[in-house]
Amino acid sequence: MRAPARVRSAGVAAAAACLGLITSCGGGGGGSARPEPSVSHTTVPPAYTAAYEAGRREGKRIFEDGGKGAAVHEVVWGGCVRRSLTARPRDVVDEDRGAWVLGCQQGAGSGADRHPLTRPVTRRAPDPDLLGRFRSWAAAHGEQQSARAARRVVLVHLGTRDYDVELAYTCTARSARADVRRLADAFATWWDGDDGDGTAWNLIVTDPTGQRLYTRALG
Repeated sequence: MRAPARVRSAGVAAAAACLGLITSCGGGGGGSARPEPSVSHTTVPPAYTAAYEAGRREGKRIFEDGGKGAAVHEVVWGGCVRRSLTARPRDVVDEDRGAWVLGCQQGAGSGADRHPLTRPVTRRAPDPDLLGRFRSWAAAHGEQQSARAARRVVLVHLGTRDYDVELAYTCTARSARADVRRLADAFATWWDGDDGDGTAWNLIVTDPTGQRLYTRALG
């Protein structure tokens, strides 16, 4: 049985009203669209910037605690370079240790001045010739067995003059710690005075994956 005409008319009117409501809420017609939620475009600073700022905070603390005497030690005598090996947080420092060192030196040297970076500082450069010369020396001085375990020498430039020497060792067993130390001592003995155009501060012995096994001062 068909519904009365007035009932059908009421249904049509209700459907039209719903359609109008959908359209006005952004359902594909020409009605006003629902506002999009605002999106935050926060800029994450480069890793070297975070490392620089962390070093600068440490340098300022040193300056405030020890004054100019402490500043000379950190800037001239490699204090900031040495501190960078144990500074925290490691995940920040290791992103660009050279940037951390620069920040530390500037913070300790002035206590206030800030010179933001525009590029990374640390530069790593393999030096196979250096490894060859060390092995030749070791063979002539009874350290051939120790030198044989060295597989790679990398110069870790931390700025224009400061750098560390990274020596990769083939063995990772804890029982070989004495061998690692002997290798480091032999390298440091050979290196003595061989700073070239810059200043080498530390020898870092790593396992094949780059994990640090041992560190010692050079010179």
